[in-house]
Amino acid sequence: MMCLSSSLLPRPSPAADRPPPGIIAGGGGGGKRLSVVPSVPFLLHWSWPRKAKSKSSVSVTARGNKITATTGYGSDHLPMYDLEPKLAEFKDHFNYTMKRYLEQKLLIEKHEGGLEEFSKGYLKFGINTEHDASVYREWAPAAEEAQLVGDFNNWNGSGHKMTKDNFGVWSIRISNVNGKPAIPHNSKVKFRFRHDGVWVERIPAWIRYATVTASKSGVPYDGVHWDPPTTERYVFNHPRPPKPDVPRIYEAHVGVSGRKLEVGTYREFADNVLPRLRETNYNTVQLMGIMEHSDAASFGYYVTNFFAVSSRSGTPEDLKYLIDKAHSLGLCVLMDVVHSHASNNVIDGLNGYDVGQSAHESYFYTGDKGYNEMWNGRMFNYANWEVLRFLLSNLRYWMDEFMFDGFRFVGVTSMLYNHNGINMSFTGNYKEYFGLDTNVDAVVYMMLVNHLMHKLYPEAIVVAVDVSGMPVLCWPVDEGGLGFDYRQAMTIPDRWIDCLENKGDQQWSMSSVISQTLTNKRYPEKFIAYAERQNHPTIGVKTMAFLLMEWEMYSGMSDMDHDSPTIDRGIALQKMIHFITMAFGGDSYLKYMANEYINAFDQATNTFDEKCSFLSSSKQTASDMNEEEKVFNYTIFSEGTCLNHLFHSYTL
Repeated sequence: MMCLSSSLLPRPSPAADRPPPGIIAGGGGGGKRLSVVPSVPFLLHWSWPRKAKSKSSVSVTARGNKITATTGYGSDHLPMYDLEPKLAEFKDHFNYTMKRYLEQKLLIEKHEGGLEEFSKGYLKFGINTEHDASVYREWAPAAEEAQLVGDFNNWNGSGHKMTKDNFGVWSIRISNVNGKPAIPHNSKVKFRFRHDGVWVERIPAWIRYATVTASKSGVPYDGVHWDPPTTERYVFNHPRPPKPDVPRIYEAHVGVSGRKLEVGTYREFADNVLPRLRETNYNTVQLMGIMEHSDAASFGYYVTNFFAVSSRSGTPEDLKYLIDKAHSLGLCVLMDVVHSHASNNVIDGLNGYDVGQSAHESYFYTGDKGYNEMWNGRMFNYANWEVLRFLLSNLRYWMDEFMFDGFRFVGVTSMLYNHNGINMSFTGNYKEYFGLDTNVDAVVYMMLVNHLMHKLYPEAIVVAVDVSGMPVLCWPVDEGGLGFDYRQAMTIPDRWIDCLENKGDQQWSMSSVISQTLTNKRYPEKFIAYAERQNHPTIGVKTMAFLLMEWEMYSGMSDMDHDSPTIDRGIALQKMIHFITMAFGGDSYLKYMANEYINAFDQATNTFDEKCSFLSSSKQTASDMNEEEKVFNYTIFSEGTCLNHLFHSYTL
């Protein structure tokens, strides 16, 4: 049982100093040898305040090969060295990374007019309307000939051949016919190109909608030109809500959210689920599986079409309705982003543009570096100019066209390291983070992302999912960090599952629950705590509820009978695990959909935080940890209120 007591621009002309087509000056990831020095253990944080600001904000500018800080710090000094002096031992690494970031940023400013213009690629690439014509552009430097084919020309491209510029971009301009676009809305299109004498057809990389014939099994998706007339376009009626001080996040997958034995839709989710979330006092919704993915079982983590909404749940206009409805209820909406890899699919995925060309002409790295064995996906080549345009524009597209409030970056560990985190047991030793294994190309990309996001959308929330514990992940970009707002505390649910699978709760160590599970984090990063991971069932791990109640879940939870002692005990312990994780585990809290039988409990805890702000408290104390009785008391001071709680676990 458990007990709780509470007392209360257009592209510029070729330039001599611009990098060759597709490749960035200074590229090469971790190829440059960096100094590797002795490292220190992962910092354990107990009593330090959880929210803090650095001593100053540093603006760093590149002057040749030298980095100069302009706020009184020396040329080799960053504020994070004062807070964590051991980081100063890796000055060479941080100086090199900052130099690469600033060089890339300056190149983009010089040749593209800045990141703001560079990230508007979706207005230029793909199919867009320009002056009474449909203009299609596609980056495919390995192609020898190219055509645009589709329903509009009966799939005969002989009359719609494309031309190629000096940077490997193919384009075609097709004038309107009788005042209407030559390529009708909701019609199928493909990019046909020849390489080594062989013609192939691919879905346009920037396509905004893709569908599949549901009655046919195993067939690839078709690219669909999405450009509805004005009368059919969804118009947003509500502004983005203010950024919550402490996000209370409900993570959901629209497709599995319905009550019927069929794929849930965006409009059903908006009308049926969102109001319940508002009543339960969540303030943020995290949506999985929004980008189109042909493999439904991947839950959206094998993206095939990065600018297309998942057509299983509706159209782009339907998704806009969902987000507008959330905003009307005061809910922020975050979106899962997978920029670490792409699906292996060739016919209907971005991988189809890889026809064996060199790395600087491809979206992906070549050789072993281009494949993630664990994800079975293709790894993006962040050293390529057009790859940066594609990915940065992808974020801008979802923010501007769909009014999302931010992103959760999935697979960040895979991006950070040349080994993709595979077969690595990270110990917190700093040599694991800073050195030859670091993928500097990817680090620079993430720095560009967070600089752009926080400049254009100051209220945006950007979350990183990283299992390695990379330091400075949530440190500001202009101070040498990667710039994320939150780190998702993935260790917490894994440790809870380990406890439930391998120990009876009478064997749990109360001090371990606090020190090794809930407060093992690096100051001053912000953490999103959560007790259960959505992917545990999909990778063969039992859910928390099943571990607590086992097969009696199927017979002992009926409304027609009294709950059995096993069900009573299981639900009580599950509630306590969620609450102690929420109270002590981070600066924000996330709950994955399901376990709706504890909705009343969720509403109570969310309301509790809304009134008392205990999630944002910087003063927490754990005391009276009694290992024999399995009890500990903890106190949270919040806005003049002292909240005292008792955590008590014992078996029947």
